[in-house]
Amino acid sequence: MDTTPEGLQTESISVMIVDDHEVVRRGIAEVIDRSEGMSVVAEAGSVAEGVRRASLVHPQVMLVDLQLPDGTGIDLMRSVRATQPETRAIVLTSFDDDSALAAALEVGAAAYVLKSVRGAEIADVVRAVAAGRVLLDERTITRRRREHDDPTEDLTPSEVRVVDLIGEGLSNREIAERLSIAEKTVKNHITSLLAKMGLQRRTQVAAWVAARKHHAWAQDSTNR
Repeated sequence: MDTTPEGLQTESISVMIVDDHEVVRRGIAEVIDRSEGMSVVAEAGSVAEGVRRASLVHPQVMLVDLQLPDGTGIDLMRSVRATQPETRAIVLTSFDDDSALAAALEVGAAAYVLKSVRGAEIADVVRAVAAGRVLLDERTITRRRREHDDPTEDLTPSEVRVVDLIGEGLSNREIAERLSIAEKTVKNHITSLLAKMGLQRRTQVAAWVAARKHHAWAQDSTNR
């Protein structure tokens, strides 16, 4: 509880932080707890843990990372929104990616903030979102997409290769064998590339690859 100059008490903004890196999570929590008028009521490191804890504490605002070990921040926001529509979400990520930005908007995120921002800026965004403001809108995404049309442009070379192999119909195990990496590493790549491309399932990746190949074939036929 905070006390106003007039002696009246006002409720602090309750914040939940979801990030699988404990050091990052604790750093953000310290920023929030030091900021006037807000406090951290829960922390989580996965989608499942985030959903469970949100149901217990009912935070006003969630700060959500896009990459989580058992899914994405998009999955978490969708699940929480279904049962707690009053909880407002802020994406806090390392990826300045238009597809992920669009996916965040689709599941009701109110803001999209890069982890490189200063602590004071995070606190300002939390206050704005708690007050009902939306700092993420379709116009921003449309403007950015005019400049960035390829949803794979932010993928790493390894993630691009995984996209191609998904398009070939390979399973996670087969992709791991083809690239000589662990199957868990393949799953991590898929979680990352889904978030960056703004997709939810690997079947959507396969469909995107098929559509791209069809488009390339059609253009080639036209140019003959």
